Amino acid sequence: MIDIKGITKSFGSLQVLKGIDLHINKGEVVSIVGPSGAGKTTLLQILGTLDKADSGSVIVDGIDTGKLSRNKLSEFRNRHLGFVFQFHQLLPEFTAIENIMIPANIAGIKTKEAKARAEELLEFMGLSDRADHKPNELSGGEKQRVAVARALINNPAVILADEPSGSLDSKNKEELHKLFFELRDKFGQTFVIVTHDETLATLTDRTIHLKDGLIQNEQKAENQ
Repeated sequence: MIDIKGITKSFGSLQVLKGIDLHINKGEVVSIVGPSGAGKTTLLQILGTLDKADSGSVIVDGIDTGKLSRNKLSEFRNRHLGFVFQFHQLLPEFTAIENIMIPANIAGIKTKEAKARAEELLEFMGLSDRADHKPNELSGGEKQRVAVARALINNPAVILADEPSGSLDSKNKEELHKLFFELRDKFGQTFVIVTHDETLATLTDRTIHLKDGLIQNEQKAENQ
């Protein structure tokens, strides 16, 4: 599913990633943990094609992202990757269902088809009655569930999440974490999650520990 080989990245004289090799299987929920400055978010951004590595390769679903032109890279990102951020990043002027439909609209999917898919996702999230509400009318947990639905709209190969539960209270954190595993179990969805949340990290199939730009160790869940 995902093959990362020899990834390095520097910002000026500071080398943030020093040679990362990592394989992630389809349907796997993987967390990336480590102290601030370890390179977690940089690695996630390179995997998400939002930044380029200085050297190495990132292959997702058999596609070498480093060989794509800028236009093809944008198309690849839209169709193969879903993103969930700490602060949901919903557009305030649009309703929940309109926010969810945005990636599908960008992909050129017909409005009727995109809306049907968005309604299906809202139902799965337990948010059908919130479809026409704007972000300022939603709770923090509801906003993040809408953001997850938006990430899923184009049936991506992998969802990349950067501190997805970082802004939530304990109840909503627990519900969001449960949702990730429901999506994996029902749809075979692959997740790569950067997190400081130790509870979430212990739940994932595998935890990648980064330190000083290198993978220090990998830890499988106890039930693996």
